[in-house]
Amino acid sequence: MKKLIIVFISVLGFSMLSHAQEYKVITIVESIVPAGLGRSRMIETKTDLNVDDLTTSRTDGKTSKQGDVSRADVKAEQFDETKLLNFYSVGGINFQNIASNDAVITSKINKLVNEGWKLSFVTSAVESDAGKEDGNGIFVTRLFFFKD
Repeated sequence: MKKLIIVFISVLGFSMLSHAQEYKVITIVESIVPAGLGRSRMIETKTDLNVDDLTTSRTDGKTSKQGDVSRADVKAEQFDETKLLNFYSVGGINFQNIASNDAVITSKINKLVNEGWKLSFVTSAVESDAGKEDGNGIFVTRLFFFKD
């Protein structure tokens, strides 16, 4: 009986050590440019990039590069781009557009959850209209998912 318990604990411990997770980030960019002139999208990358290939290190004032990396090396070539509506229309804030975007975002979250992804956390930021002279702005939300 003791051997069985030891084997069970060993197998359980090993399975916990080899437990890897996979992560996914979905970025939502919603335009807050007046009159609906901006572009709003939900972005999901399909390209895997290796951070080590794109990182340089600085020690003692000297730069150590992993390789010669250009901007083109950093760009994700494959991604899904889902159209969303802008927050503003000609009449100002368009609440129907916001509700429509919520429905699209909810559909995406439900789809990912059905595929086994779990929503881990959400971050958001805004670069808003700074007044009469500044007619630009975006609202960015990042959804972080993980899968066991």
